[in-house]
Amino acid sequence: MSNSIKIPAWFYMVATVAVIWDAMGVWAYINTMTLSAAALAAMPFVEQEIHNATPAWANAAFAIAVFGGLIGSVLLLLKKSLALPVLIVSLLAILVQMYNAFFIMDSFAVFGPGGMIMPIMVIVIAVFLVWLAKSAKSKSWIN
Repeated sequence: MSNSIKIPAWFYMVATVAVIWDAMGVWAYINTMTLSAAALAAMPFVEQEIHNATPAWANAAFAIAVFGGLIGSVLLLLKKSLALPVLIVSLLAILVQMYNAFFIMDSFAVFGPGGMIMPIMVIVIAVFLVWLAKSAKSKSWIN
């Protein structure tokens, strides 16, 4: 009789999709941080103002959020329990980043209700990944 725990196939599929999702976040971060002067000038003026006025601490939160999410998702895929604290840090960084965007920079006034869709998705997915890592750890799927 084997003591190995059977991990459902859907876990690997979800973790793989999470890695792809978080890689897209890293790509968005890199594009934002390396935005050319021409690309910035092509943006509407209010978006240029938001980009230029974003404080370094909010950009740091963005980096921690996306790189932490990617590392956490890879750790989840590799069945490592370190995924849980890394994904928690990523979620906290997302909340800091969104606090800046919506309460300090008031980007809601610029982007309107439609501008809330992606931030809400990002938060929901991050909460889900923390829940998944916690659940996987409690079921000994990750160690």
